[in-house]
This record gives sequence, C-alpha cells and structure tokens, in this order.
Amino acid sequence: MLSHLQACLAAYSSSSQRFVLALSGGMDSRVLLDLMAQYQAKHQAEGQTIDVIAVHVHHGLSKNADTWAQQCQTWSQQVGIPCVVEHVTLSNTQGESIEQLARHARYQALAKHVVAGDVLLTAQHGDDQMETFLLALKRGSGPAGLAAMPVCTAFGNGKHVRPLLTVSRADIEAYATAQKLDWVEDESNQDTRYDRNFLRHHITPQLAQRWPGIRKAVGRSAALCGEQEALLAELLADKLASALQSDGSLALAALTNARLGKALIRQWLQAQQVLMPSQAQLEQVWQSVVLAKDDANPQVNWHHYQLRRYAQRLYLIQQWPDIQGQEFALTLNQPCLLPQDLGQLWLTPCKEASTEPQLAHGDEQQALRLRQPIPQEVVTVRFDPEGVQVKPLGRVGKRKMKKLFQEYGVPSWNRRRTPLVFYGEQLAAVAGLFVVDGFAGKECELTWHNSLSG
Repeated sequence: MLSHLQACLAAYSSSSQRFVLALSGGMDSRVLLDLMAQYQAKHQAEGQTIDVIAVHVHHGLSKNADTWAQQCQTWSQQVGIPCVVEHVTLSNTQGESIEQLARHARYQALAKHVVAGDVLLTAQHGDDQMETFLLALKRGSGPAGLAAMPVCTAFGNGKHVRPLLTVSRADIEAYATAQKLDWVEDESNQDTRYDRNFLRHHITPQLAQRWPGIRKAVGRSAALCGEQEALLAELLADKLASALQSDGSLALAALTNARLGKALIRQWLQAQQVLMPSQAQLEQVWQSVVLAKDDANPQVNWHHYQLRRYAQRLYLIQQWPDIQGQEFALTLNQPCLLPQDLGQLWLTPCKEASTEPQLAHGDEQQALRLRQPIPQEVVTVRFDPEGVQVKPLGRVGKRKMKKLFQEYGVPSWNRRRTPLVFYGEQLAAVAGLFVVDGFAGKECELTWHNSLSG
C-alpha cells in the first residue's frame, strides 16, 4: 500500500513538498493518514522535508461530530501531523441534496488551506469510483460525467490527487485491520435513502459477485471517457480561446451550430470549475438563452449559478440574494465594506486639484469627483434604483436609472448591485459611472474597488 502511494505521489506531485490531507476520520482517510505519516518519515530519514497537514471539516450534521473532530486531532497528533478543524454551516437555498451541500462546503473549507504548489489528498478508492460512475450513468451523463473522478486534477492554485483511486475498499480494510487502526463510523453511511449508500449496500456487492473484475472494468471505462474529454478540450482549445472575451464572457458569434455551441459552452464552464448543468439544463441554455430574441433578457439557473445573455455574449454569474433594501454608511476616509463580494467604496479628500470633475466611467477603480457633504447630509450607499430619475453631469435633462444603466452598458443583473451614493435623500453619484448634476466638486473622490463583472 505504501509503495502504491509513493508511486502515485511521484507521478503527480514530484515538485510538491506540502500536502493537505482531507481527514474525515472514516476508514479510508484514516488509512491515508497512516500512509502519509510513513511517507513523511521515510523522506525525512533521507534528508528531505515533506510538510503534511490534516484538515477535518466539521459539518455539524451528526450528534457525534464533535467526537469525530477530537478523534482526528488525536490520531494526527499521534503521528506528528498537525490537524486543523474547519467548521462549516450548510444552508440550503437552492433545493440541493444534503450530499451536494456537504461536498460543496467541504471543498470550500479545504481550499482555504491549499496554496500555490500544494497537493490536496483525498481518500476515494476504487469502490467509490464505481459508485460515481453508476450515479453518472443514472443521470444520463456523457463522457465528462462518466469519466467520474480523475486521479489528479487542478484544485485552486494547486492539485487534487486521489492516491487510492485504484485500490479496492477490501484492500483498504485489510490494511487498516493489519495495522490495528481504529476509525469513526458515520451512521449516515447506513442510510440507503441516499443514492450512493443504496448502491454501496445493495447494488455494487451483487455486481462484484457476478463479475469480480467489474471495479477494474469501470475504472478503465472512466479513464477512457476522461481521455476523450481531454482530447475534446484540446481540439476545441483554439475555438474556445477565440470565443472567450476579456471579461470572461463567451461570444455568441462563435456558437455557430448546436453541437459545436454546446461543446464550447461545456468547455467554458468546465474551465471555471463549476458544477456542470445537466443535459436538460444545457438544452435549455441553448434554446432559451443562446437562441433568444435580441431584445430578450433570458436566464437559466442551476446550483449557485446563472447563465445570462447581454450584448451578444454569454455570462456566468453567481446567484445572490436581493440587497435592494440594504443601506450602508459612507464616512470620509473610511472604507465602506459592501456585501456579496462587491468590494469596497471609498470617499476621500482630493489629493490634487482638477480643472473639471469626471463625468463618466472608465475602469472599475476610477475616482469620481464630488463636492464635500455639508454637515446635515448623511452619506449612505444603497442599491435600489427603482423610480430614481437624475441628470448626470454634462447631460441634458433627467433620465430614469434604467435608461442610464442601459446607456452605460450595465447588464440587467448588475443594476441592483451597483452602489448608489446618496447625500441625504438625494442621489449624488453612481459608483464607477457618473456624478449627478449639482453634486460635482473638487473636494472629494469616490472610488470603487470592486470585483463586479459580467
């Protein structure tokens, strides 16, 4: 088992000296912890420095969760590997299964510990691979889904390696027994209401009894599907590069027919490491978004994402709760921290005199020049443009914010996420876009350091 681990890590992590081990405390990860302790000791005896940390994700779903976390810390301490416990809270607002939510939260927590060059290690094995393959088959997946889990894939700025993926559960259990290891048993693993558990307890044992070599056969099929996907990505790389725009969107002009278009959309989404839409959802994207009329505002939602169309481009955006009713104070020389990854807004004294205040937007951090608020004017940031009519500096006449957003090229989904700066109850500026007539000046600069795009 140790030789197998060494061969796998040599193949996929030759340049890495730091490993992040996902430690649930179950038998599989418990065995991987023991193997990594031996791997580290062997290399240290040869004068090489190998750093290993274990990360246990505490989901809080079981009454035994605190005990499992403590056990993982104890086992890690026994073999001299630091262990960090990450607490996560699951919030189901998208109708997802608890399995999907837990998996998403788990990898988000693990990603915090993986920096450039690191290798994330997880303990999925050959039986897990067969279950994943069968679940993909049940969903009607194509080669991408049937490729199941690769041994190695990109993960943030590092890699994700599954060194036990070709090892059977039986072999892992035999090793754990021989080494006299103990581990935790998650009671939810016996609940056959979950699809994976149903396969594990009722289906795969019968398949393996009938065809003893089926695990290896499934592994080969998954690997072949993975090779096909890799080849397709290679063949489409140039077309995808030409279709990809500077803001990360996808030009509709490149989607010349349904077969090529859907393939490019899949590759585009895969590059962004999001949960792939189902075949039905992808068909909906093609029919309802790509082929929609020019004046339509179509969208398709799945998981935490939306696919939208604007100015003949496709945009992938994250779904966010409505913030129209929220209000934030904006104080001179103090950062205003905006919600939902919208960055910071600053109102600062001007450092240099300017002959003319700025009129319109350029890049996302352009400063707009405003007058100093008078004492009774409380400065606030809001996100509700409904019914607001203003006259931007240098323009003739007032216009509704909806029309102004259209003129300034702000996509519909960002119009209620663009900060509106109010002096008292009067709109004074729209961050990154313009200053309202009557509020221009040379005393203050409004700067939006933001991540808003698409």
